[in-house]
Amino acid sequence: MPCHLFRTFRHATATALGRRHAAYDDPRPTDQPINSVPGEEAVTDPRSTREPRASRDPHAFIAGLPKAELHVHHVGSASPRIVSALSARHPDSKVPTDVEALADFFTFTDFAHFVQVYLSVVDLVRTADDVRLLTYEVARDMARQNIRYAELTVTPYSSVRRGIDDRAFMDAIEDARKAAEDELGVVLRWCFDIPGEAGIESAEETARLATTDKLRPDGLVSFGLGGPEIGVPRPQFKPYFDRAIAAGLHSVPHAGETTGPGTIWDALTDLRAERIGHGTSAAQDPKLLAHLAEHRIPLEVCPTSNIATRAVATLDEHPIKQFVAAGVPVTVNSDDPPMFGTDLNNEYAVAARLLDLDERGIAALAKNAVDASFLDPAGKARIVAEIDTYTQTWLAP
Repeated sequence: MPCHLFRTFRHATATALGRRHAAYDDPRPTDQPINSVPGEEAVTDPRSTREPRASRDPHAFIAGLPKAELHVHHVGSASPRIVSALSARHPDSKVPTDVEALADFFTFTDFAHFVQVYLSVVDLVRTADDVRLLTYEVARDMARQNIRYAELTVTPYSSVRRGIDDRAFMDAIEDARKAAEDELGVVLRWCFDIPGEAGIESAEETARLATTDKLRPDGLVSFGLGGPEIGVPRPQFKPYFDRAIAAGLHSVPHAGETTGPGTIWDALTDLRAERIGHGTSAAQDPKLLAHLAEHRIPLEVCPTSNIATRAVATLDEHPIKQFVAAGVPVTVNSDDPPMFGTDLNNEYAVAARLLDLDERGIAALAKNAVDASFLDPAGKARIVAEIDTYTQTWLAP
């Protein structure tokens, strides 16, 4: 279960149905934009010296922009459309099948109700066929946003513990992955993450599923750690990350979203993190920012999620500006988009406003994600070429 489920909820029907808060769509720059750097072209700092054209719509540019996403959860990406389809398969469920009725169902009254509703959605994923449907339909929603590549965070422990055969689970996500690439043009890769709140048992099972040759899916590229950070120290998971890394997987734990910079340091030193999920509190430690910048360790930034979970008080206070100013590579992501009433296009619009980006700056931000991904070099080059061609065509007189 994604980490936010243990901390907060969104008391709004708009969250469930994916409508955007008006403030997120405000294209005006912040009061104190980051100044442009002369000659800036580097992928790791998306600021641009080109003045935005007032006649152009950044939202339209973002909608058509080829993109990659590196921090997005599997079940957490189930849109009302997908939830409706899953509910129709299980008539004994209390989850409505009508999309409009889901508006009332997803109006959370308190935290306990939020968890109850989320778990009722988890309960809809009962069979390997459900896993396949969920995965493919998430890819369909990504295709609509021109997402070319995504590293989807999957928590196999939850499904296997609920009775889905481990081999059948792997076959389901792999079948969906191949179909998504062939039919939708979306390349999916997997990050298997430990649900930290479930403790060492879940770590052992996740490591087994990720490193057993006869089970490990072809699309698996990384090993992660989610769940709450408070009371779940990162060092205890070192043996399992060591096993995953020895098996050729990349390390991408969540850290520093609701705890301080020390959790990020633990992720770097004990879990050998190559990217950091969220990393919001890194802004509190100049030495940590310098370390991340020097070693080119990207942060997977999820602005709307950080507001919803109260990790950051307001969007204008979001530390993404400090990260970029310090030279830290940043990628923009949606985390659990339907849960937070957002999608990747909206997160790019938020980042563009916070960083005062024009089209070239937004394109550079998109290339950050490609560069920070675990896609093969040929795949990276292909998407970067698409981004460049699209941007040049868009800006042509």
